[in-house]
Amino acid sequence: MNSEIRLLSGAMVMLALATSALVVLPYLEVHDAPPLPGLKPYGSAELRGRAVYIANGCVYCHSQQPRAKAFAPDFARGWGRATVAGDYAYDQPQLLGTMRTGPDLMNIGVRQPSEQWHLGHLYQPRAFVPGSIMPSYPFLFEAKAQAEKGDVIVNLPALAAPAGRVVVARPEAVDLVRYLQSLDRSYPVLAAPATTP
Repeated sequence: MNSEIRLLSGAMVMLALATSALVVLPYLEVHDAPPLPGLKPYGSAELRGRAVYIANGCVYCHSQQPRAKAFAPDFARGWGRATVAGDYAYDQPQLLGTMRTGPDLMNIGVRQPSEQWHLGHLYQPRAFVPGSIMPSYPFLFEAKAQAEKGDVIVNLPALAAPAGRVVVARPEAVDLVRYLQSLDRSYPVLAAPATTP
């Protein structure tokens, strides 16, 4: 009986230490990290697009946390600098991701600023990235006989376009692209020092 109490007490102490080291201390360090000077809050379209990103499970295959040069080839791949806590000041919850089945998307707004590319890639990924394993999202689009005023027409390669139809992006697709384009953390982490004349 005495050894069981000691075992249970030791387990509780180890759990408390692990929780302190892995949860409490990091939280105290970054919970109030201010936004970096180059970071802008999301607009309403970007917030709606972020909700579409979450609803479609994009975070399961894409991360949003390029790592430092010393730990991974992310910078050499063109994914940008390693992120810091201030890069996520407006993100609740943070969509860091744990898998990289697809590329890191943190700076996709810089690497691929074209709205048409993003829309086409969402409609048929293999038409834009041969060999891609990303699923297509045709429910974010509508194939019409003729586009109406105000429709966002998606320019597709001939083999990806439905015959005799025009592919039009639904508002959810346009909002998702706005969110992806807003993922730009290419500004410097530290402000440039002031120069005196």
